[in-house]
Amino acid sequence: MALSSERQSLIPPFLYSTSFPSKTLPLHKMAGHSTPSPSPSAPKSNFMVPAPSEPGKIEMFSPQYYAACTVGGILSCGLTHTAVTPLDLVKCNMQIDPAKYKSISSGFGVLLKEQGIKGFFRGWVPTLFGYSAQGACKFGFYEFFKKYYTDLAGPENASKYKTLIYLAGSASAEVIADVALCPFEAVKVRVQTQPGFARGMADGLPKFVRSEGVLGLYKGIVPLWGRQIPYTMMKFASFETIVEVIYKHAIPTPKNECSKSLQLGVSFAGGYVAGVFCAVVSHPADNLVSFLNNAKGATVGDAVKKLGLWGLFTRGLPLRIVMIGTLTGAQWGIYDAFKVFVGLPTTGGVAPAPVAPELAKA
Repeated sequence: MALSSERQSLIPPFLYSTSFPSKTLPLHKMAGHSTPSPSPSAPKSNFMVPAPSEPGKIEMFSPQYYAACTVGGILSCGLTHTAVTPLDLVKCNMQIDPAKYKSISSGFGVLLKEQGIKGFFRGWVPTLFGYSAQGACKFGFYEFFKKYYTDLAGPENASKYKTLIYLAGSASAEVIADVALCPFEAVKVRVQTQPGFARGMADGLPKFVRSEGVLGLYKGIVPLWGRQIPYTMMKFASFETIVEVIYKHAIPTPKNECSKSLQLGVSFAGGYVAGVFCAVVSHPADNLVSFLNNAKGATVGDAVKKLGLWGLFTRGLPLRIVMIGTLTGAQWGIYDAFKVFVGLPTTGGVAPAPVAPELAKA
């Protein structure tokens, strides 16, 4: 049991700060034995972990915990991306045909004139399926890899290099998430940018496969990784950092004493600011993904030649900043709201001072 206690003590509490302090037990009680009262000169340890046997609550880092995070990811990504389908549709067409879709307002006008109100939601089914699958892997595996890399680093290094843990965990999760997303993204872009190609997922997927084969669904995987991995690394690392700064400098009350509604407001605000950074970092690759999935046999060189370097970085960027900022803020709000609903703490918090080596070994 001593080994089990030592392993659990490697987890820095700031990575999983909770708003349910009254529902925790001291670590030595979880080990099933009592310890003598410490002497006045002995150092005190306030490390607490959630009580695993509490009825109706989910044990941290258990299979049920990761399953809950996976479901939260499905809801946060699937619902939000589907809701902003009209913005995504205009953005993709501005990237593919800037002569026709010259601006955000004219883009909506062209779509309304040619396809009516229904045209604004063309491609919503592959969007829902694709980003639900991506969200499941993104959030579920992020939580898994965050703890995994934390355990590898140990308490002192995990506190010192927490941002690197966020970056490594999110990058690892996104590699897997994009494999799930890529086929749906290919069909979505083709449906949205080629009127008459297909009505949606049901007829678009088989038509795409007949035209370019199953492997054609993954021809955009490399630029998709190029877009999504930096995006997700920025999304998670900047969010965790922004939330920590908000709780440290903008809110005088400790996080575990804040109301759940305030904590969810912090999650949305932190997510929105993080989303702006995400849009800027990942936009060139987003233009490449749209170009490659729209033109059969196109290459990255073709995209750069046609769009130009300036166009690669700026075409459709203002709309994408609005879309991704709102999207990311809503995603973190929904994700943390679901975690609160099932009895889990919201994401992020204030990091304490690094653990002293002699205390970590105690």
